[in-house]
This record gives sequence, structure tokens and C-alpha cells, in this order.
Amino acid sequence: MQALKIVLIVLLIVICVALTVIILFQEGKQNGLGSLSGQQFDSYWSRNKGRSKEGLLVKLTSVCVILFFILSAVLNIGRFN
Repeated sequence: MQALKIVLIVLLIVICVALTVIILFQEGKQNGLGSLSGQQFDSYWSRNKGRSKEGLLVKLTSVCVILFFILSAVLNIGRFN
């Protein structure tokens, strides 16, 4: 049981580092001063962001966050008894 806990802790640390790196690779979400006046730019890039590198990073972020929460919950089961 102790070996499983150590493996899960190491996996949690790897996921935390990966999550940090993935978040730092993402671009900012600001649109500059155009967003203040309500202008929206409907370009090819904005319509196909899901298939780009940025879209992949967003999906990886979601997966890492879900794994982080699951592993954190599993590691804390039974701690408060």
C-alpha cells in the first residue's frame, strides 16, 4: 500500500510540473483595446483555434487539471478519519 502511495505522489508531482509548463506556453486571452469597444474580429485564426497548437494546449490543460483533482482526492481519502 505504501508503494502505491509513493507512485501516486510521484505521478501527482509530474502532473503539477506538466500543468505549470502547459499553462506557461499558452497565449494571453486579451484582445487589446479593440475589446473595450466591443469589436470582435472573426478571422480564420479565431474560428479554427480548436485545431491549432493553442487548442491542443487548452485540451491538455483540461486533462491535467482533471487528473490533478482526481489524484489529490485519492491521496486524501482516509486522511481525516
